[in-house]
Amino acid sequence: MKRNLQQRLEEGPVIVGEGYLFELERRGYLQAGSFVPEVALDNPQALKQAYRDFMNAGSDVVLAFTYNGNREKMRIIGKEELLEPLNRSAIRLAKEVAKEHPVEEALVAGNISNTNIFDPDDPSSKDQVRSIFAEMVQWCKEEGVDFVNGETFYYYEEALIALEEITKQELPAVITFGLMGENILRDGYTVEEACQLLSEKGALVVGMNCFRGPETMQPYLAKIRKSVNGYVGALPIPYRTTEEHPTFFNLPDGACSCHLPTETTFPTALDPLYHNRYELAAWAKEAKDIGIHYIGLCCGASPAMLRAVAEAVGVETINSKYSPNMEKHFLFGSDKTLKKHNVDYRLKA
Repeated sequence: MKRNLQQRLEEGPVIVGEGYLFELERRGYLQAGSFVPEVALDNPQALKQAYRDFMNAGSDVVLAFTYNGNREKMRIIGKEELLEPLNRSAIRLAKEVAKEHPVEEALVAGNISNTNIFDPDDPSSKDQVRSIFAEMVQWCKEEGVDFVNGETFYYYEEALIALEEITKQELPAVITFGLMGENILRDGYTVEEACQLLSEKGALVVGMNCFRGPETMQPYLAKIRKSVNGYVGALPIPYRTTEEHPTFFNLPDGACSCHLPTETTFPTALDPLYHNRYELAAWAKEAKDIGIHYIGLCCGASPAMLRAVAEAVGVETINSKYSPNMEKHFLFGSDKTLKKHNVDYRLKA
């Protein structure tokens, strides 16, 4: 029997694979810059495979890839007529993949996110944001998602509008913030204050996602955990952000000798700045130990990274059978049948 999100949270941890935006750009099916998920219509099989890869790596949730799939983004690229078909297709593909899980059908989450048009001093922008969220959540309801994930908000009030529209459709809500380098939300709230308020207003899970790697997200997660009585979510990016450069927007690569076409390594030259999977696994264990039970990774994550995160918190994934095992490696293995001259050579290799 398929458990709902709250039931899974009660038993915990819930593993959540995100990061489709960068992953599908890396695979060649999405344009960096505009970052609009046209793949749901242009290459549905590629999107299904990305869904599948993250689910097999441990994700309990197949998140419908509608991040940036809102009316404003579609207006910018001149394809507003494709808005509803894109949203419905992304959800339907997610539902197809969720049913493939061999143990328990995965949850399907609808997805709304920062609109980049919210202005706390412009009432008309608030009305526009509400309209954007209302239609997307309505499609989520009609397509039968299990909950809606509202993510990457850097204004508390925009996140509140998202929660209100999700609640109107009587769907569970996960709301997470993207914290910019100022270390405070852009309308003046601390992230822990914002999470506490949204939890009190009915969000099932509150927390943080994107923008920050584990090192610069974890201190704020600890504050949120102390401030919130409900469930807390954490989905950092897998890059080595620092106190000096807390987000990936201005993360430098001191070893880069080539000319970059953009001012920063973001978004297409971040490759040398990855955490390895073992560092991410160590973070996941730390997150679980402080009481976070909705755990995943965001932009830049690979399925192998997510699998390491899942295994670190005690989850055996569908593809754990492919987890690293060096026993049979010709240089670094321990199998007694390996050729001795190769094993003896490994320190020189």
